[in-house]
Amino acid sequence: MSQPMTPAAVHKQYDEAITAFRRQITDAAARVAFGREADAFLRQCACGVWQADQGMTPRHVEYYNAIYSKGNPVPTALYWELASMVEEYGGFVLPNFFRRLVKADLEQGARLSRRFVDTFTLMLLLFAAVDGKVSEAEAGFVNACADSLSAFCDQAGVAGGKSGLDVNEFVARRTDGKPVPTGRPEDEAVSPAPAQGSAAKEEAPPQPEPTLEELLAELDGLCGLDKVKEDVKGLINLVKVRKLRAEAELPVPPMSLHLVFMGNPGTGKTTVARLLAKIYHAIGVLSRGQLVEVDRSGLVAGFVGQTALKTQEVIDKALGGVLFIDEAYALANQDNANDFGREAIEVLLKGMEDHRDDLIVIVAGYTDLMGDFIHANPGLESRFNKYFYFEDYDGGQLAEIFRSVCKKNGYTLDEETDKAAAEAFQVMYDRRDENFGNARDVRNIFEAAVARQANRVAAMEAPGKADLMALTVADLDLEDGEENPEKERE
Repeated sequence: MSQPMTPAAVHKQYDEAITAFRRQITDAAARVAFGREADAFLRQCACGVWQADQGMTPRHVEYYNAIYSKGNPVPTALYWELASMVEEYGGFVLPNFFRRLVKADLEQGARLSRRFVDTFTLMLLLFAAVDGKVSEAEAGFVNACADSLSAFCDQAGVAGGKSGLDVNEFVARRTDGKPVPTGRPEDEAVSPAPAQGSAAKEEAPPQPEPTLEELLAELDGLCGLDKVKEDVKGLINLVKVRKLRAEAELPVPPMSLHLVFMGNPGTGKTTVARLLAKIYHAIGVLSRGQLVEVDRSGLVAGFVGQTALKTQEVIDKALGGVLFIDEAYALANQDNANDFGREAIEVLLKGMEDHRDDLIVIVAGYTDLMGDFIHANPGLESRFNKYFYFEDYDGGQLAEIFRSVCKKNGYTLDEETDKAAAEAFQVMYDRRDENFGNARDVRNIFEAAVARQANRVAAMEAPGKADLMALTVADLDLEDGEENPEKERE
């Protein structure tokens, strides 16, 4: 195993590669799309690489936060956030900017999209080497993604052929020629990597899509949200019966499936939206079932005419799935009649009309503000007529979420600590105000407790496994927490 690169070195190598490639793009629209979308796309692919290899460490978070190019926002993911993104990675999706590259190549007789496949492959191998090696599972994922890009070029008629870059040359091997084990039981039965990328892809087939029953079980497993769960199941039954009526050649009255999620931050709105997208796909309402999440900044630009283009690109990306707009009320600025948010709303309404059979939009935000938003435009009122209300988690539910976070990340609570945590979360709930963050506060408290625990364990002479896992009352810092339950979020 080689020594892994530092996060700073990863950022430098990534930034130089992406910046150099962007400079080669002569088509203005393709260059702008690449600059805006490439970082997010490659971060998403990094999650796919790490899901293939299984096993998260703090270094993965450092690598993830190093994936950005000059002039773009710097990611600030926490361990818990990244672990969730890796676990929930839904598979490779061809990025919109790549379609633009291919279109520009066809118009100009160029091969830039082919060169991007090489850049893309090298970046994914860079992410795979977070632990100093590239496993067979990671190589299989990289090959599958690169093959998807190459196949799109082939189908479009871009000149050139498949890249000569052999991912398997980067797979870590032992002296006997077998791949370096990753610590998983199946490693003992793994044979040497095949010479061709297509064979590697066959050994790492895509995961089967979850069934409706599995998705509903996942919904039921969420803490609290009883009314939301009931509403979701009622909506599913309504959709299923509508399909049966259509198959029986009975009249099917028009119905909007677009939704309004109302509630405070941290109440699970994004999680439920992601599940709903998959559920709609499982029952045949949506062709792909992906979730595209944006807020005002993802739709609105600062110049006349640019907002329409930006919003349309987001709609195109969401086709076949769910477009989730958080804090949607920010689009309707009642104080400024010339605000560009209104332009975004008009484009959004047209997109919902044009793609009524393969696009569902969910708008979310604070309860009072969302009511004002829906009534700001008659078109919004006609298309959004189903409302899901997400209540705040109570003290017991906050404690249950905390226990789940601890278990998922390999931390334990003894009886005393568990009891003290439950009491503290009840105090937090009782003292909640407009800044109450629900599950986000739980996450922040967990992150702070892990940091304190690390300082405590680091001072031990020879900590054992139990010491590495245990969170104590002192780690939770409950004395300060009871005096000021919002302290951790600050």
